Amino acid sequence: MTIEKVKKALSDGLLSFPITDMDEQGHFLESTYIERLKWFLEHDISAVFVAGGTGEFFSLSRQEYQQIINTAVQTIDQQAPVISSLGRSIPEAIEYAQMAEEAGIDGLLLMPPYLTGCPPEGVIAYAKTIINSTSLPVIYYNRANGILSAEHIKELAAACPNLIGLKDGTGNMQNLNDTIKTVGDRLVYIGGVPTAEIISEAYLSIGVNTYSSAVFNFVPELALRYYKALRAGDQETVRQIINDFFIPFVRLRSKKAGYAVSLIKAGAQLIGKSAGDVRPPLVMPNENERMVLKELIEGSKNY
Repeated sequence: MTIEKVKKALSDGLLSFPITDMDEQGHFLESTYIERLKWFLEHDISAVFVAGGTGEFFSLSRQEYQQIINTAVQTIDQQAPVISSLGRSIPEAIEYAQMAEEAGIDGLLLMPPYLTGCPPEGVIAYAKTIINSTSLPVIYYNRANGILSAEHIKELAAACPNLIGLKDGTGNMQNLNDTIKTVGDRLVYIGGVPTAEIISEAYLSIGVNTYSSAVFNFVPELALRYYKALRAGDQETVRQIINDFFIPFVRLRSKKAGYAVSLIKAGAQLIGKSAGDVRPPLVMPNENERMVLKELIEGSKNY
Protein backbone atom coordinates (compact mmCIF):
# COMPACT_ATOMS: atom_id res chain seq x y z
CA MET A 1 0.00 0.00 0.00
CA THR A 2 1.09 3.59 -0.53
CA ILE A 3 2.40 5.59 2.40
CA GLU A 4 -0.59 7.92 2.07
CA LYS A 5 -3.03 5.03 2.40
CA VAL A 6 -1.20 3.67 5.43
CA LYS A 7 -1.14 7.08 7.11
CA LYS A 8 -4.85 7.53 6.47
CA ALA A 9 -5.62 4.15 8.05
CA LEU A 10 -3.52 5.02 11.09
CA SER A 11 -5.18 8.41 11.48
CA ASP A 12 -8.77 7.27 11.89
CA GLY A 13 -10.31 3.98 12.94
CA LEU A 14 -9.63 1.30 15.51
CA LEU A 15 -6.19 -0.35 15.36
CA SER A 16 -6.13 -4.07 16.13
CA PHE A 17 -3.25 -6.01 17.66
CA PRO A 18 -3.80 -9.78 17.39
CA ILE A 19 -2.24 -12.15 19.90
CA THR A 20 0.08 -14.81 18.50
CA ASP A 21 -1.27 -18.36 18.41
CA MET A 22 0.82 -21.06 20.06
CA ASP A 23 0.22 -24.76 20.61
CA GLU A 24 0.59 -26.69 23.87
CA GLN A 25 4.35 -26.94 23.34
CA GLY A 26 4.59 -23.19 22.78
CA HIS A 27 5.19 -23.36 19.04
CA PHE A 28 3.59 -20.96 16.57
CA LEU A 29 0.28 -22.35 15.35
CA GLU A 30 -0.44 -21.06 11.86
CA SER A 31 -3.88 -22.61 11.33
CA THR A 32 -5.64 -20.86 14.20
CA TYR A 33 -3.69 -17.66 13.58
CA ILE A 34 -5.17 -17.55 10.08
CA GLU A 35 -8.65 -18.02 11.53
CA ARG A 36 -8.00 -15.25 14.06
CA LEU A 37 -6.95 -12.80 11.37
CA LYS A 38 -10.00 -13.66 9.25
CA TRP A 39 -12.21 -13.09 12.29
CA PHE A 40 -10.58 -9.70 12.87
CA LEU A 41 -11.37 -8.73 9.28
CA GLU A 42 -15.07 -9.40 9.86
CA HIS A 43 -15.06 -6.27 12.04
CA ASP A 44 -14.61 -2.59 11.28
CA ILE A 45 -10.88 -2.14 11.84
CA SER A 46 -8.49 0.19 10.04
CA ALA A 47 -5.14 -1.62 10.43
CA VAL A 48 -3.66 -4.84 11.82
CA PHE A 49 -0.44 -4.81 13.85
CA VAL A 50 1.08 -8.31 13.88
CA ALA A 51 3.89 -9.56 16.12
CA GLY A 52 3.38 -6.52 18.31
CA GLY A 53 3.64 -6.22 22.09
CA THR A 54 0.30 -8.01 22.48
CA GLY A 55 1.61 -10.53 19.94
CA GLU A 56 4.66 -11.26 22.15
CA PHE A 57 7.23 -9.90 19.68
CA PHE A 58 9.78 -9.95 22.48
CA SER A 59 9.60 -13.76 22.72
CA LEU A 60 9.43 -14.75 19.05
CA SER A 61 12.24 -16.44 17.16
CA ARG A 62 13.42 -15.19 13.78
CA GLN A 63 11.70 -18.13 12.06
CA GLU A 64 8.43 -17.48 13.89
CA TYR A 65 8.52 -13.81 12.97
CA GLN A 66 9.01 -14.80 9.33
CA GLN A 67 6.05 -17.20 9.50
CA ILE A 68 3.81 -14.64 11.18
CA ILE A 69 4.40 -11.82 8.71
CA ASN A 70 4.08 -14.12 5.69
CA THR A 71 0.86 -15.59 7.05
CA ALA A 72 -0.57 -12.16 7.88
CA VAL A 73 0.17 -10.65 4.47
CA GLN A 74 -1.30 -13.63 2.62
CA THR A 75 -4.39 -13.86 4.83
CA ILE A 76 -5.25 -10.16 5.01
CA ASP A 77 -4.53 -9.77 1.31
CA GLN A 78 -4.61 -5.93 1.25
CA GLN A 79 -7.98 -5.71 3.00
CA ALA A 80 -6.22 -3.52 5.61
CA PRO A 81 -2.66 -2.29 6.14
CA VAL A 82 -0.47 -4.84 7.91
CA ILE A 83 2.12 -3.42 10.29
CA SER A 84 4.77 -5.60 11.94
CA SER A 85 7.21 -4.87 14.75
CA LEU A 86 10.98 -4.73 14.72
CA GLY A 87 13.66 -3.89 17.22
CA ARG A 88 16.19 -5.69 19.44
CA SER A 89 19.77 -5.16 18.19
CA ILE A 90 20.45 -2.98 15.15
CA PRO A 91 21.59 -5.93 12.98
CA GLU A 92 18.48 -7.91 13.95
CA ALA A 93 16.18 -4.95 13.31
CA ILE A 94 17.67 -4.38 9.86
CA GLU A 95 17.26 -8.08 9.08
CA TYR A 96 13.65 -8.05 10.28
CA ALA A 97 12.91 -4.96 8.19
CA GLN A 98 14.28 -6.72 5.13
CA MET A 99 12.11 -9.76 5.84
CA ALA A 100 9.10 -7.48 6.19
CA GLU A 101 9.81 -5.79 2.87
CA GLU A 102 10.12 -9.14 1.11
CA ALA A 103 6.92 -10.43 2.72
CA GLY A 104 4.89 -7.42 1.57
CA ILE A 105 4.34 -5.79 4.97
CA ASP A 106 2.90 -2.25 4.67
CA GLY A 107 4.69 -0.61 7.60
CA LEU A 108 6.85 -1.16 10.67
CA LEU A 109 6.54 -0.39 14.37
CA LEU A 110 9.96 0.29 15.90
CA MET A 111 10.11 -1.02 19.46
CA PRO A 112 12.33 0.63 22.13
CA PRO A 113 15.91 -0.66 22.48
CA TYR A 114 16.61 -3.37 25.03
CA LEU A 115 18.74 -1.75 27.72
CA THR A 116 18.44 -0.87 31.38
CA GLY A 117 18.87 2.74 30.34
CA CYS A 118 20.33 4.75 27.49
CA PRO A 119 20.80 8.46 26.67
CA PRO A 120 18.54 10.15 24.10
CA GLU A 121 21.39 10.72 21.64
CA GLY A 122 21.99 6.97 21.65
CA VAL A 123 18.29 6.24 21.15
CA ILE A 124 18.17 8.65 18.23
CA ALA A 125 21.23 7.03 16.62
CA TYR A 126 19.64 3.61 17.14
CA ALA A 127 16.33 4.68 15.58
CA LYS A 128 17.91 6.58 12.67
CA THR A 129 20.06 3.62 11.69
CA ILE A 130 17.12 1.24 11.63
CA ILE A 131 14.56 3.56 10.03
CA ASN A 132 16.95 4.65 7.28
CA SER A 133 17.77 1.03 6.47
CA THR A 134 14.30 0.37 5.06
CA SER A 135 12.02 1.84 2.43
CA LEU A 136 8.92 0.95 4.46
CA PRO A 137 7.05 3.59 6.48
CA VAL A 138 7.92 3.39 10.17
CA ILE A 139 6.07 4.28 13.38
CA TYR A 140 8.27 5.07 16.38
CA TYR A 141 7.10 3.59 19.69
CA ASN A 142 7.84 6.19 22.37
CA ARG A 143 8.04 3.95 25.42
CA ALA A 144 10.25 2.43 28.11
CA ASN A 145 13.96 2.82 27.26
CA GLY A 146 13.18 4.68 24.06
CA ILE A 147 11.31 7.75 25.33
CA LEU A 148 12.22 10.86 23.35
CA SER A 149 11.24 14.50 23.92
CA ALA A 150 9.41 16.69 21.43
CA GLU A 151 12.66 18.18 20.08
CA HIS A 152 14.21 14.73 19.74
CA ILE A 153 11.17 13.43 17.84
CA LYS A 154 11.38 16.48 15.59
CA GLU A 155 15.06 15.73 14.94
CA LEU A 156 14.27 12.10 14.16
CA ALA A 157 11.46 13.06 11.77
CA ALA A 158 13.75 15.49 9.94
CA ALA A 159 16.41 12.81 9.51
CA CYS A 160 14.04 10.02 8.43
CA PRO A 161 11.58 10.85 5.61
CA ASN A 162 9.88 7.46 5.99
CA LEU A 163 9.07 8.04 9.67
CA ILE A 164 5.31 8.53 9.47
CA GLY A 165 4.01 8.10 12.99
CA LEU A 166 4.53 8.20 16.74
CA LYS A 167 2.91 5.67 19.03
CA ASP A 168 2.72 6.96 22.58
CA GLY A 169 3.44 4.39 25.26
CA THR A 170 3.94 6.82 28.14
CA GLY A 171 0.50 8.27 28.86
CA ASN A 172 2.27 11.54 29.70
CA MET A 173 -0.18 14.04 28.20
CA GLN A 174 2.01 17.05 28.84
CA ASN A 175 4.93 15.62 26.88
CA LEU A 176 2.73 14.18 24.15
CA ASN A 177 0.91 17.49 23.67
CA ASP A 178 4.30 19.22 23.49
CA THR A 179 5.37 16.78 20.77
CA ILE A 180 2.16 17.17 18.78
CA LYS A 181 2.37 20.95 18.90
CA THR A 182 6.11 20.95 18.11
CA VAL A 183 6.16 18.39 15.31
CA GLY A 184 2.67 19.05 13.96
CA ASP A 185 1.08 17.03 11.19
CA ARG A 186 4.43 15.76 9.95
CA LEU A 187 3.52 12.59 11.89
CA VAL A 188 0.43 10.56 12.70
CA TYR A 189 -0.11 10.11 16.46
CA ILE A 190 -1.38 6.87 17.98
CA GLY A 191 -2.34 6.11 21.57
CA GLY A 192 -0.36 3.14 22.75
CA VAL A 193 -0.40 2.74 26.51
CA PRO A 194 -1.62 -0.67 27.77
CA THR A 195 -5.42 -0.70 27.61
CA ALA A 196 -5.32 2.64 25.80
CA GLU A 197 -9.09 3.05 26.13
CA ILE A 198 -8.60 4.09 29.76
CA ILE A 199 -7.08 7.44 28.66
CA SER A 200 -8.63 7.66 25.20
CA GLU A 201 -10.67 10.72 26.16
CA ALA A 202 -7.46 12.56 27.05
CA TYR A 203 -5.84 11.37 23.84
CA LEU A 204 -8.73 12.62 21.74
CA SER A 205 -8.69 16.03 23.43
CA ILE A 206 -5.19 16.76 22.06
CA GLY A 207 -5.77 15.36 18.60
CA VAL A 208 -4.91 11.66 18.94
CA ASN A 209 -7.84 10.10 17.12
CA THR A 210 -7.00 6.44 17.46
CA TYR A 211 -5.21 3.92 19.62
CA SER A 212 -4.18 0.30 19.90
CA SER A 213 -6.90 -1.96 21.25
CA ALA A 214 -5.70 -5.20 22.81
CA VAL A 215 -9.10 -6.12 24.29
CA PHE A 216 -10.39 -6.34 20.71
CA ASN A 217 -8.96 -9.88 20.84
CA PHE A 218 -11.80 -11.05 23.07
CA VAL A 219 -14.47 -8.29 23.16
CA PRO A 220 -14.36 -6.86 19.62
CA GLU A 221 -17.95 -5.61 19.65
CA LEU A 222 -17.37 -3.73 22.89
CA ALA A 223 -14.08 -2.29 21.64
CA LEU A 224 -15.75 -0.98 18.50
CA ARG A 225 -18.85 0.25 20.34
CA TYR A 226 -16.64 2.21 22.69
CA TYR A 227 -14.46 3.67 19.91
CA LYS A 228 -17.46 4.81 17.88
CA ALA A 229 -19.12 6.35 20.95
CA LEU A 230 -15.87 8.17 21.76
CA ARG A 231 -15.54 9.61 18.27
CA ALA A 232 -19.24 10.55 18.13
CA GLY A 233 -19.05 12.44 21.42
CA ASP A 234 -21.48 10.04 23.09
CA GLN A 235 -20.23 10.80 26.59
CA GLU A 236 -22.83 8.74 28.41
CA THR A 237 -21.91 5.52 26.58
CA VAL A 238 -18.21 6.28 27.02
CA ARG A 239 -18.73 6.82 30.76
CA GLN A 240 -20.73 3.62 31.17
CA ILE A 241 -18.25 1.39 29.33
CA ILE A 242 -15.28 2.94 31.12
CA ASN A 243 -16.95 2.39 34.51
CA ASP A 244 -18.35 -1.06 33.82
CA PHE A 245 -15.50 -2.62 31.87
CA PHE A 246 -12.26 -0.70 31.46
CA ILE A 247 -11.72 0.48 35.03
CA PRO A 248 -12.26 -3.04 36.49
CA PHE A 249 -10.13 -4.52 33.70
CA VAL A 250 -7.25 -2.11 34.36
CA ARG A 251 -7.44 -2.86 38.08
CA LEU A 252 -7.18 -6.56 37.26
CA ARG A 253 -4.35 -5.91 34.80
CA SER A 254 -2.43 -4.02 37.48
CA LYS A 255 -2.25 -7.02 39.78
CA LYS A 256 0.83 -8.45 38.11
CA ALA A 257 3.51 -7.34 35.65
CA GLY A 258 2.85 -8.61 32.14
CA TYR A 259 -0.90 -8.98 32.59
CA ALA A 260 -1.42 -6.46 29.77
CA VAL A 261 -0.62 -9.46 27.54
CA SER A 262 -1.54 -12.41 29.76
CA LEU A 263 -5.13 -11.26 30.34
CA ILE A 264 -5.65 -10.86 26.61
CA LYS A 265 -4.68 -14.47 26.00
CA ALA A 266 -6.87 -15.55 28.90
CA GLY A 267 -9.77 -13.59 27.44
CA ALA A 268 -9.32 -15.30 24.09
CA GLN A 269 -9.45 -18.68 25.82
CA LEU A 270 -12.63 -17.71 27.67
CA ILE A 271 -14.49 -16.88 24.44
CA GLY A 272 -13.40 -20.12 22.76
CA LYS A 273 -10.68 -18.64 20.57
CA SER A 274 -7.61 -19.82 22.43
CA ALA A 275 -4.15 -18.87 21.24
CA GLY A 276 -2.43 -20.90 23.93
CA ASP A 277 -0.62 -19.49 26.93
CA VAL A 278 1.95 -16.71 27.12
CA ARG A 279 5.61 -17.66 27.11
CA PRO A 280 7.82 -17.15 30.16
CA PRO A 281 8.80 -14.79 31.69
CA LEU A 282 5.10 -13.85 31.49
CA VAL A 283 2.57 -15.93 33.43
CA MET A 284 -1.11 -16.63 32.95
CA PRO A 285 -3.73 -15.35 35.45
CA ASN A 286 -4.96 -17.64 38.23
CA GLU A 287 -8.46 -19.09 38.42
CA ASN A 288 -9.89 -16.31 40.58
CA GLU A 289 -8.59 -13.69 38.16
CA ARG A 290 -9.98 -15.65 35.22
CA MET A 291 -13.39 -15.64 36.91
CA VAL A 292 -13.29 -11.86 37.28
CA LEU A 293 -12.34 -11.57 33.62
CA LYS A 294 -15.15 -13.93 32.62
CA GLU A 295 -17.67 -11.75 34.45
CA LEU A 296 -16.37 -8.67 32.65
CA ILE A 297 -16.74 -10.43 29.30
CA GLU A 298 -20.28 -11.46 30.14
CA GLY A 299 -21.12 -7.91 31.18
CA SER A 300 -19.70 -6.51 27.95
CA LYS A 301 -22.52 -8.17 26.02
CA ASN A 302 -24.86 -5.49 27.37
CA TYR A 303 -23.26 -3.06 24.94
